Amino acid sequence: MKVAKRLLLAILIIYLLPALASAGLWAMKEHPTGYRNARWSSAGILPQAPADKPAAIYVYSAMTGGFKGSIASHAWIVMKPQGADSYERYDKVGWGNPIRRNAYAPDAYWYSNMPRLVVELHGEEAEKLIPKVQQAIADYPYGKAGGYHIYPGPNSNTFVAHVLRSVPELGVVLPPDAVGRDYLPNGEFIHVADDWKDVSLSLGGFFGVSAGARSGFEVNFLGLVAGIDVMKPGIKIPGLGYFGVNSFEPAPERPPTSA
Repeated sequence: MKVAKRLLLAILIIYLLPALASAGLWAMKEHPTGYRNARWSSAGILPQAPADKPAAIYVYSAMTGGFKGSIASHAWIVMKPQGADSYERYDKVGWGNPIRRNAYAPDAYWYSNMPRLVVELHGEEAEKLIPKVQQAIADYPYGKAGGYHIYPGPNSNTFVAHVLRSVPELGVVLPPDAVGRDYLPNGEFIHVADDWKDVSLSLGGFFGVSAGARSGFEVNFLGLVAGIDVMKPGIKIPGLGYFGVNSFEPAPERPPTSA
């Protein structure tokens, strides 16, 4: 009985209280009342593609809409081959054919929320990885109509997390508020990265543990993630996000001449 009480107390302190605090902070701010009232235009983060010749890969994340935006974010992928005149953006959404290409501006606000840069690569490194990213997108097993489930997945974050696992050279995991990222495709219970630098255990995305150079040490409880990062010192607090040397801060806007 004492063990059960201590476990419940730990869950309350580590997971539920921070999530409630995040919800309280969210409620104190103004938010769009719906999809039509939200801002979806470019945030002016990326340079104009024709003026930026080297290849590039970006992964962005932004808090999502509605009350779920108090604890959950949405992630997407942006790519540009060397010399290309435009970017290619890939998202997964909850209607129609879920994998969308260029449905929004590459650096668009998401439900009026500023994008946060998760990772960026440029030049030869990006050029080498773009085919691998494209193949991972093509291989995603939930890309057909009906392949989206908001919780615990497969959702938008499951899609981007699949690409990051398939291309470990990108070197990151999604922020802890990316609910659905820990849902492993095809009913997998365990995933070991191809470079052996990360291991993830997951029970349908509801519960799980991840450890490694990219993940640090994380415990997923009902989609809420708590953990620590040793390689890039920081802590991961459910609902509130990551705090440390690699915090996912909203990206600064570029001058008005940028697109």
